[in-house]
Amino acid sequence: MTTLPIKQYALWDDVPPASSPEETFRPWLETYTLDVDAPQGAVLVCPGGGYANRAAHEAAPVARAFNDAGYHAFVVQYRVAPHRHPEPLLDAARAIQIIRERSAEWHVDLEHVAVCGFSAGGHLTASLGVHHDLEILRESGLPDTAPCRPDALILGYPVISAGVSRHAGSFKNLLGPDPSTAALALMSLETQVTEATPPTFLWHTADDASVPVENSLDFAAALRRHGVPFELHVYPCGRHGLGLAPENPHIATWMDLCCAWLEDMGW
Repeated sequence: MTTLPIKQYALWDDVPPASSPEETFRPWLETYTLDVDAPQGAVLVCPGGGYANRAAHEAAPVARAFNDAGYHAFVVQYRVAPHRHPEPLLDAARAIQIIRERSAEWHVDLEHVAVCGFSAGGHLTASLGVHHDLEILRESGLPDTAPCRPDALILGYPVISAGVSRHAGSFKNLLGPDPSTAALALMSLETQVTEATPPTFLWHTADDASVPVENSLDFAAALRRHGVPFELHVYPCGRHGLGLAPENPHIATWMDLCCAWLEDMGW
């Protein structure tokens, strides 16, 4: 399927909300749209990187893979440390708003916009799923132009819990070196799932040495308790940060499984 030239769009017209005027980084949205006439489903990709950077192999290659499956794709280049919560979440929320605001131009199906994230990008994705109506987003300057709730979540080896299984570096970068108990509880996402959380696809490796598989297991258990549809795949072994896993054909099946899951939901 033919894709249109990649374009970049600033997420914010001026200094991003919650940033100081001295900050120079300006988050942006990259478009990987298809040359189609009828509306198609879309996936917004949030690369991981421990909230310290944004991993390139979890960005454009993943967007292209969703293109190959027949979906529009977008990548959000969100703020990372020294930026703190809620800045990354504001960027992801604004990205999904822009996709919906320009849906007629880009031929995006408004009711089929998923968000896909890896590692800390998975935490950002899941945060958008459970905190899309968080009061601080509006208080910090998120406009009321379009909904920012995703229609589905796709989580690859996600950081989820701030508890025993936490990835300490991600939470230090997101919340600072001495976060409050309340902040950790709010961002421990397995405790924030509700019936309004979007359907979720999760995959992880059982021996992930950086982000324990319990992060996915605990989130799936919370989804189950609240009656939210989900699909979970745990591969027996594989390093953290595999992305599309081109070096491991077995783990690489996650993309086909994910697309089949989306298709079953009408994407």
